[in-house]
Amino acid sequence: MYNLVLGLEIHLHLKTKTKMFCGCDANIYTAEPNTHTCPTCLGLPGALPVPNKDAVKQTQLLGLALNCKVNTNSRFDRKHYFYPDLPKGYQISQYKQPLCENGFLVLDSGTKAKIERIHLEEDTAKSFHEGDKTLIDFNKSGMPLVEIVTKPTFTAIEDAVDFCKKIQDIVRFLGISDADMEKGQMRLEANISMRTPKMESANELPKYKVEVKNINSFKFMEKAVKTEIARQTELLTQGQTPIQENRGWNESTGTTISQRSKEEAHDYRYFPEPDIPPMVFNEKYLQELKKKLPELPHQVKARLISHYKLSENNAKLLSTAENMFLLQKFEELVQHGLDSAKVANLLLNKPKFRNLTLEEFKAKTTENKVTDTALLEDAINKVLHANSNAVTDYKTGKESIIEFLVGMVMRETKGKADAALVRNSLISKLKT
Repeated sequence: MYNLVLGLEIHLHLKTKTKMFCGCDANIYTAEPNTHTCPTCLGLPGALPVPNKDAVKQTQLLGLALNCKVNTNSRFDRKHYFYPDLPKGYQISQYKQPLCENGFLVLDSGTKAKIERIHLEEDTAKSFHEGDKTLIDFNKSGMPLVEIVTKPTFTAIEDAVDFCKKIQDIVRFLGISDADMEKGQMRLEANISMRTPKMESANELPKYKVEVKNINSFKFMEKAVKTEIARQTELLTQGQTPIQENRGWNESTGTTISQRSKEEAHDYRYFPEPDIPPMVFNEKYLQELKKKLPELPHQVKARLISHYKLSENNAKLLSTAENMFLLQKFEELVQHGLDSAKVANLLLNKPKFRNLTLEEFKAKTTENKVTDTALLEDAINKVLHANSNAVTDYKTGKESIIEFLVGMVMRETKGKADAALVRNSLISKLKT
C-alpha cells in the first residue's frame, strides 16, 4: 500500500508592458516568430540586464495575497544549464534570497497548502520540433516569469487541482497575469512520489521524486498524476525504486514519457548575478504595497454569503475570475433593492439576463409573479412539510439553509413566486 505525496511548481507570465530584463514589447502571443527580440533577450555579448520594476512589484503583491513573508533583501542569481532555448547558457533566476517565502493557501477541503517560495526569473525561448530539426522562437525568451513552489504538501489529487485553480483566480483578481494556459501563460509541474502509510505518519519523504513538466491544463495534470501513481506503485510493488527524472505528459497515449534525469541544485552552479545589484525594500514600501491588495476570491465568497445570504454554490461561482463581470452586475442590481438570491440565480443560469439594463431587469423579474397570499402559503407549507430536516437545521442556527427553502418554494411555484416575499414568509414561519 502506497500513498501519494506531491509538490507543485506553477509558472506564470506576468502582465507587464516589457520583458523582464530588457525593453522588448511583452505582448508576444500573436506576434511572428523572432520579432520581439533584442541583444539582451538574445544573450548577445555585452548586453546588460535591467530588472523590470513592475514585475518585481507584481511578484511581491502575489506573495502578500498568498500569505508569504516578503523579504526585505532579495537578489537575482545565475542558474547554469545548456539547452538550445537558453541563448546565454544560463538563466537569470532567484535561489538563495527569493522575493517571497513561507506562504499558504487554504483549499476547499480545509487543507492548508504550504508554499515554500515565490521567485522571479526570465522565461526561455520556445522550441519547435520538425522531423530532425529544431526551430527556435526567441519572442518568449526573457519574458517575466514568476514561479510558485509549494512544499510536498498534497496527499490528494483533488487538492492539487484546487490549488492550481485558486492560483489562476487569484492572479486574475490581482490583474498581474491572464494565466491563459492555451497561450502558455500558466504552466504546471508536479513533483510526484509514493510512500508507505508508516512514512506518511512519520512525515518522512521518499528518496526520489518524478517531475512531470510543462502541463498545460488542469485535466491533463489530474491524468498525469493518476498515471504516475499507477506506474510508480507498480515499480515499488516489484521492489524497484522509480528513477528520479523529469517526464512529460503525452495526451495521445495517456502516458508520461521520460525526458531526462532530474538535476539537483548544485548541478546548476548557482551564484549571485554580478550584473544586477541586490534589492532592498524598506517597511514603508511594503506597507504601501499592502494597500494595493484588492479583495481576493475567498474574501468575496465570504462576503456574498454573510452579507447577501447567497448559497455556498452561487457565492463560489460569483467569486471566480471567470465571473468577475457577473459579480459587478450582481452588486449593481442588488444595490437597487432587487432580491440578491434571485439576481444571482438569473445571472448565473440565464445568460439572456446578463446584458439587461436595471429597468429591463426589474421588468423581467416582476412579470407574471405569484403574489396571491393563499397560493404562496400553500406552497410554503408543502415545502416545509417535505423538508423537515432543513427546518430543524435552520432552527439550530444554520440560517443559510433559508436559501435552499426559498429555492424549493420557487420550484413549487414554477419560478413565479416573488422570492423576497417567499423569504420573508419563510423566516416569519420558522421563527414561530
